[in-house]
This record gives sequence, structure tokens and C-alpha cells, in this order.
Amino acid sequence: MGLLDDKVVLVNGGSQGVGAAIARAAVREGAVVAVTGRRPEPGEALVAELEAAGGKALFVRADLADAEQAKTSVTRVVEAYGRVDCLVNSAGLTSRGTLLDTTPELFDQHIAINLKAPFFAMQAAVADMVGRGASGTVVNIITSSAHGGQPFLAPYVAAKAGLIGLTRNAAHAHRWDRVRINGLNIGWTATEGEDATQKTFHGAGDDWREEAAARLPMGKLGQPDEIADFVVLLLSDRSGVVTGSVIDWDQNVLGGLD
Repeated sequence: MGLLDDKVVLVNGGSQGVGAAIARAAVREGAVVAVTGRRPEPGEALVAELEAAGGKALFVRADLADAEQAKTSVTRVVEAYGRVDCLVNSAGLTSRGTLLDTTPELFDQHIAINLKAPFFAMQAAVADMVGRGASGTVVNIITSSAHGGQPFLAPYVAAKAGLIGLTRNAAHAHRWDRVRINGLNIGWTATEGEDATQKTFHGAGDDWREEAAARLPMGKLGQPDEIADFVVLLLSDRSGVVTGSVIDWDQNVLGGLD
């Protein structure tokens, strides 16, 4: 028996990185999985991988910066499988900007991807769950930087801090519907997107992961597959009654000082 046997799981932003790792873990635990992304090539490649491993998967092309497409990502899955039992909002924009140099356009991009898209995807998914009178689960992938973050992440922090508030608000609003909504504040993680970010914005070389790992307490960056296992637990009944929790998944202890 898998933790997600016969569940229909939608992973928004699921074609690579943490989202793809979550999709793999969900299939391994018995779920039918749909993933969204802007580019069809990685999404379709992931679906082929999951199906080759014996899973059932669907790729939905969607630009989540468009709120209507965020909602449609859910309706497409409902059309294909009849329902959505679990939603993961994993898409994220991490382009840099400080308080002093962030343009209104950059700020709006962060709000669109990091806050507005999860809001309207949750709206559609929870509406499906409530309409069917069925329980369900949502996990929002947030960030430990939402507690304050680096100066060059100002619009990112603003949007993700909003997602923390939204996670708790929605969990409270729908607790009697038995829809559990939780968040995960992940720390520095080894993903394809982070590799591009380090090279684009910080001039990092190919060995940046090794250099970063040497400066971290556990000697490594966060690993997508480890995060995925934790998310699957939160999506499953084995996480019990927990809802409205925003869990810090990091190796640095917030509030700890040397």
C-alpha cells in the first residue's frame, strides 16, 4: 500500500526541480499525477519517465503567471480524472531585486507567480473538493527567506510571505470541510533552477554546489527527493489532522545566533 494510493495529485510547476521530485515520489506512492509547466519538452519528458516506471501521469501546459491558466490547470485535471484530491503549488520565481531597484514590473511578476497563481489554483482545487463533499490536501512550497531573507530577494520575500498568510487563512477557512492546507519553508536547494539562478545573477561556476555545501551545517544543499518525501507525507492521511502549519525545512535554525 502506498501513501497516496488512488489519489489524483496536481503538481503546479512540476516539470522540473522540486516539483518533478514530488511528482516522482507521488507516483511511487500510488498516485495518479498531473504536472504543469510553461515548456512542453521537460513536462512531456517527465510524463514519459513516470509512465515508463508504471505510473499514470499527465502534462498540462500552463503559464501560471496568468491566473486563468492557474485555475484551468485544475479544471483540466478534473476533466481528465474526475477530481483533484491533492494540490501542490511548487512553481516559483526567484529573480533578484532589492527594495531600491525593484521595478513595478518585476514586483508584479513575483506576485503573479509566487502568490496569485497559488491563490487561484487553490480556489479551483478547494472548490472541487468542497463541491464533491470530499476531503483533500494542499501543500504550498514556500521558502525560509519569507521570514526576512536577503536584501536582493525583496519582491520574492514579499510574495512568499503573503503565501504564508494565505496558507493559514485558507486552512482555517476550510478546516470543517476537512481540506488540510499546509506549507513548507524550504531552504537552499540543489535544483536546475537554482543552478541557473546562481550562474545568471551571481557569476557562479560549475562547482558552486560543492563550494556552497562546504559552508552549510549538514555539508550539502537541500535535496529535492528528500523534500518530496516530506511533501508526500503532508499530502497523505499519515500526517493526520495537521493543517495550517508552515514548517521550516532547513538546516539553519531561525533565531539561532553565533
